Amino acid sequence: MKVLLTGANGYIGRRLKEKLLDEDVSLRLLARNPKSLTPNVEAEVFQGDSFDVSSLERALEGVDTAYYLIHSLQDKNYRELDKLSAQNFLNAAIKKNVKRIIYLGGLGVKEHASTHLLSRIETGEILSSRPNEIETLWLRAGVIIGSGSASFEIIRHLTEKLPVMVTPKWVKTLAQPIAVDDVISYLVEAKNISLDGNVMVDIGSEMMPYKEMMLGCAHALGLRRWIFPLPILTIQLSSYWLNFFTPVPYNVARSLIEGLSSEVIIQNDNAKKYFADITPVSFEHAVKQAIREMEENQVFSRWSDAGGGKDILEKEFKNDTSAALLLDRQIVSLDGISKEALYRTFCSIGGDEGWFGYNWLWEIRGVMDKMIGGAGLNRGRRDPYNLRIGESVDFWRVEDLKEDERLLLRAQMKVPGKAWLEFKIQGNEFIQTAYFYPRGLLGRLYWFMLIPMHYLVFKNMIRSIMKKAKRLK
Repeated sequence: MKVLLTGANGYIGRRLKEKLLDEDVSLRLLARNPKSLTPNVEAEVFQGDSFDVSSLERALEGVDTAYYLIHSLQDKNYRELDKLSAQNFLNAAIKKNVKRIIYLGGLGVKEHASTHLLSRIETGEILSSRPNEIETLWLRAGVIIGSGSASFEIIRHLTEKLPVMVTPKWVKTLAQPIAVDDVISYLVEAKNISLDGNVMVDIGSEMMPYKEMMLGCAHALGLRRWIFPLPILTIQLSSYWLNFFTPVPYNVARSLIEGLSSEVIIQNDNAKKYFADITPVSFEHAVKQAIREMEENQVFSRWSDAGGGKDILEKEFKNDTSAALLLDRQIVSLDGISKEALYRTFCSIGGDEGWFGYNWLWEIRGVMDKMIGGAGLNRGRRDPYNLRIGESVDFWRVEDLKEDERLLLRAQMKVPGKAWLEFKIQGNEFIQTAYFYPRGLLGRLYWFMLIPMHYLVFKNMIRSIMKKAKRLK
């Protein structure tokens, strides 16, 4: 069987890819930036995306089963983008004689769905709209619990940071959470089961309100928490609340909050009918497993780590980085420090390690970013020692990574322009550069106002990196 996996660098896609590599299939991956995939992956890799029809058709050539794990939630017009993406994928799959599409969407009833859930439902309807020409197996899950999942990160951060919570009435809404490992099991098995036409399969464990989920998470963490629902808190206030106390930025928080007003519970018994060998674990078991992975630094994927390559510096300026207009560059000699030690050092930046000095300034910048709806610092990093292209590091994203040579970070904080931070080993020199491409007069004023802080922060940063690397050599 030849299988195409889209979204292979996303939260579910990374985990599914590892399982499919152990299956008796010929695996093919479609990615916007192949560098964001695990190096030396034992699969065919095609560059492209669902908005590039020609790349889609190339990737689907000769494919039997195609996994559709694509969502545009972080774009403002995600609903229209999702519909266009799904239609392109369906048309290309039929043209290339694909036998089956497997799609993971969200639970919910269309008549009562939020815009976010409605988009997931519309995607499934499009992918299922031509049953005479292609089979579609539409899996629907609600709250996915696992280390690094958006749902679990929200629940965990709220319960860890707030002993007493005054919450909106949505905490009484019913849902059926499911462990991420169980979701992967369903997806893996979905390629093998026999179907007679299109099938929608709702998956989940026990039914419970969100309030019970938060209290259950607190119990697993060994914490006591008190929750008091109030009907007067609006969606907007709740979104700001989530944005400030969790790693989720405002636009994503708002979409998720809108969905919390709708029950996400199972509407059919097809999971038992078609997947009789899979029994989802309990919510408590899923939470304890997620916590264990975090404590042991075994977080394999995170909701915020998909992507990379979209605005990479060289593509943005066609290799003429002087077009960035404004930059701060620090250059020092390696002075006997090995490239390996220096690379390991600057790749440990962010998260619990901090930013090599003046962390209080970075924390203030992170709070300011959260206040205006940005990512802030509390996304941290997936692993304290290792990085991969596409994943987030506080309010930056890894855009390029070359072993013992280069780390390029793209800013995801709210700034009037575009910014990058580059660490590069070139010959016998270590070069640290902050690039900024300002947007209008405000962008230029922003940069020049920060010059005094840049002088302190970036001068100290390169000194601290060198000092730590010297201890490692």
